[in-house]
Amino acid sequence: MSRPRIVIVGAGFAGYRTARELSRMARGKAEITLLNPTDYFLYLPLLPQVAAGILEPRRVTVSLSGTLPRVRLVLGEADALDLDARTVRYTGPEGDTGTLEYDRLVLAAGSVNKLLPIPGVAEHAHGFRGLPEALYLRDHVTRQVELAAAADDPESCAARCTFVVVGAGYTGTEVAAHGQLFTDAQVRKHPLREGMRPRWMLLDIAERVMPEMDERLSRTADRVLRERGVDVRMGTSVKEATPTGVLLTDGEFVDTHTLVWCVGVRPDPLAESLGLPMERGRLLVDPYLQVPGRPEVFACGDAAAVPDLENPGQFTPMTAQHAWRHGKTCAHNVAASLGVGERKPYRHGDLGFVVDLGGAKAAANPFGVPLSGPLAGAVTRGYHLAAMPGNRVRVAADWLLDAVLPRQAVQLGLVRSWSVPLDTASPELVRMPNNSNSNSNGNGNGNSDGDGSAEPAKNQPGGEPARNQPGGEPAKNQPAPERGAEHPAPGPVKRTDPDMKPDHPTEGEA
Repeated sequence: MSRPRIVIVGAGFAGYRTARELSRMARGKAEITLLNPTDYFLYLPLLPQVAAGILEPRRVTVSLSGTLPRVRLVLGEADALDLDARTVRYTGPEGDTGTLEYDRLVLAAGSVNKLLPIPGVAEHAHGFRGLPEALYLRDHVTRQVELAAAADDPESCAARCTFVVVGAGYTGTEVAAHGQLFTDAQVRKHPLREGMRPRWMLLDIAERVMPEMDERLSRTADRVLRERGVDVRMGTSVKEATPTGVLLTDGEFVDTHTLVWCVGVRPDPLAESLGLPMERGRLLVDPYLQVPGRPEVFACGDAAAVPDLENPGQFTPMTAQHAWRHGKTCAHNVAASLGVGERKPYRHGDLGFVVDLGGAKAAANPFGVPLSGPLAGAVTRGYHLAAMPGNRVRVAADWLLDAVLPRQAVQLGLVRSWSVPLDTASPELVRMPNNSNSNSNGNGNGNSDGDGSAEPAKNQPGGEPARNQPGGEPAKNQPAPERGAEHPAPGPVKRTDPDMKPDHPTEGEA
């Protein structure tokens, strides 16, 4: 008898945990395939520390093949699901296509940046959902400080030193908190940068910072941000974004070259294509994480609307904490559907949240106990080390080095503005040059800083090489490649995303 085929779409918190638990339980008795655009699991809660130069990028990534040796990894993005034929069609990183057959399907595609119908935002803002976006933001902020230091015009200097973050949820709060420390460190004790005052603004239409969390955590975070110099404006958002700044809903125009979009997330649009009952873009499932009427299909994480048995009539929020727990329950129920063990409904207890505000400051309420200051900082970092499925020693080493050594602020130029558009179904992937699959402009808000709002010209950083350069066209009297040997570089597949009614985000990836 052939082994049952289990296909897991997505390797975020829910997908990775499902694959890990199933691999442990199956012990080679099932063929487990994990379909994901990248070969790593990304620990999202520490992404702001990558953007601030505290952690190196690989510290927040965990190798899928290295930690899941009994799971077959297929690199690619799911394009379509045929529930009747039980197949998943995907596109690989080099443009190749393929089909996976399954006996059990786990849909854990995660979420993408939430867009709102605000003029100019899609063209001039950048999200914060993937590693490329964090790397871009680190380079961009460093570049703005360096260009501001060289500017002769005080107004230009002030504009480049102004950084606007929209969305005061978990992610936006941490980005602003770490960002202020990062830029302050670049001007402190620098004789040629005296008088420069980096200004970070945190905007949200909500009445308080982190409105989805405990009010005591909110007050602690608000106090730390304001003491640090962050301009916190609640009840205010962006009305329009332009290449030179943003117009706020209160009528003020803020000159800036940086707009970071952290207003929350929306489920991956892949689930919409199934034609099954949905709840605000999330696939409706029962308490056992199974799709009604499709017993062979399971869904978990941000892609699934899972009934909250602790709060009848509600669904579990889109947080990493819930997604991680979904994965464990999903794995047990998939195994139960194949005759191993008994299925069980998803239940949860509130473990609390932790918010790292940079330095020794944090806000936390483990098991409902509110903490702040250095104690909260220790609890927060201890929680992250315990929650990470790998790289704990390396992360701890980076934290130690950051505490005793000055932070390195240099541009690597690896990710350009046009390669990380806000409107993308794949924030974990860098957009490639000449990519015809993406219809977003991806201009970014750094048009005048040499960042390149459009695709770069030949012989420019991030662009196509010039003649007689490595990878470019051959010089005269040099052999040319055979006809048809060159192919356009493929990029991430852009899935159709129907309009969604905007609502207030629910964040909190601790």
